[in-house]
Amino acid sequence: MKKQLMLLAAVFAVLAAPAVAQADTITQWNQNASTALFVTAAQPPQVSVVNMAMVHGAVYDAVNAIDGGHDGYLLNSRIATRSDSKDAAAATAAYRMLLNLVPTQQLSLDALYAASLATVPDGSAKTRGIAVGNAAAAAMIAARTDDGRFGGFRFTISSLPGQWRPVLPAFVNDPFAWLKDVRPFLIESGSQFGSEGPPELTSNKYARELNEVKSLGSATSTARTADQTLAARYWAENPPQTWSRISRNLSAQQNVSLVDNARLFAMLYMTAADALITVWTDKAKFSFWRPITAIREADSDGNPHTAADPAWLPLIPTPPYTEHSSGHGGLSGSIAATLQDFFGTDHIGWTDTNVGGLTRSFTSFSGSIDEIIEARMWSGIHFRSADEQAAKIGRDVAKYRQLHYFGPSHGNDG
Repeated sequence: MKKQLMLLAAVFAVLAAPAVAQADTITQWNQNASTALFVTAAQPPQVSVVNMAMVHGAVYDAVNAIDGGHDGYLLNSRIATRSDSKDAAAATAAYRMLLNLVPTQQLSLDALYAASLATVPDGSAKTRGIAVGNAAAAAMIAARTDDGRFGGFRFTISSLPGQWRPVLPAFVNDPFAWLKDVRPFLIESGSQFGSEGPPELTSNKYARELNEVKSLGSATSTARTADQTLAARYWAENPPQTWSRISRNLSAQQNVSLVDNARLFAMLYMTAADALITVWTDKAKFSFWRPITAIREADSDGNPHTAADPAWLPLIPTPPYTEHSSGHGGLSGSIAATLQDFFGTDHIGWTDTNVGGLTRSFTSFSGSIDEIIEARMWSGIHFRSADEQAAKIGRDVAKYRQLHYFGPSHGNDG
């Protein structure tokens, strides 16, 4: 009983929280999914982004099956009529997917679903919309069965120069490294858009990048400015949580319709999931050491232009997986490119405050990526090449998606 009361209190807190301006069913269920996956389940990006792709892929199919304006993802033919309730379909698809992904949260999800359906007038349109949502969720669940999630792969540990090993603070080998073996949503394979790899240890480029992060990414750096420190800390928030919040607010700011929101959020997460799958394939391929190891053991790299600092620490704690390429860079590169594609411009500005109360403002999507590339180096957790090449991965995956998915439907006017 105590557990149930606590869950009900959490639900009421969500319902009572200030909603995103002009929120519709899509953005509301994005908020619900964000709370369920990022906060309550505390899923890291390797897990949560794939799950968000499943949720919003099903939501897109449900809404698009009724609207019929674009190519479906799994539901390629219209299974509904235009009079069916898109709100009921979207809420049902999201609810069913989340119930499948985080079944321990059923009590809170049930309450959110009931509240969502209560806003839709009873009748045949609502009943048919629910049926469409159930069909879309069932199709996604079936398609993602045995898709490579939860496998046993872990990154190779080595004591050789340039090779990855677990580091401070937890000395953990990523328990979600199986992401590299997950079947992509859109692209053909996780190696389709792999990067060129880190620079050679003995190269001048490697020395420049090591000395850059050694100076600017140190926990005690005097070269890093206060604003650079703020940027590093702002972007250290769980990246999909940051971008989900930004995307909801951009949707409201730009007055995006429910139908277009369904497509936008499916594009965002499915592209991001494939970018991360590609990055984790990269990470397994190159197994490159993190700056904390490279700097502390620089006397072993064979490069005359680097020097070891055995006590060096980064500003931000180092994640428990290999360095190249960057997860944040790939995720964010894909999201920025998707937002550019969807809105048809790079020049949209926004201001965002993260859960830690840190605020950043941007005038373009490309500007945010430029800052992220720098911020991960200012954080002391990545070399510049890892972020630059990862951002390109994100762009490449987004370009492939733009060419092959979510296009206008032809000859299906119901």
